[in-house]
Amino acid sequence: MTISAWIGCFLGAMISVVLLQMGVMLFSNTAPSAMVLLPDAGFISRLPSDVAVLGIGQNWVTVASSESGLAKTLYGVGALVVLPAGLPRCVPRR
Repeated sequence: MTISAWIGCFLGAMISVVLLQMGVMLFSNTAPSAMVLLPDAGFISRLPSDVAVLGIGQNWVTVASSESGLAKTLYGVGALVVLPAGLPRCVPRR
């Protein structure tokens, strides 16, 4: 394989992982919080009162809500990419 083919495979795998996580967040309520990537300038001001901001970075915002349907709410106020955050580990700590 050429280097460009390897890069294409890597990018395809990364996009697949992000799309899978977006699907998990949208179709299940297993994640206790969500990370919004690339929010616009007024995103936080449009959040409903039941959504709490847990952390803010330059290109991300982490939020949580006790209500179900957090991903749909975030997409409704203008989020581009919503990923699950705060999921427990598969293997418990010892």
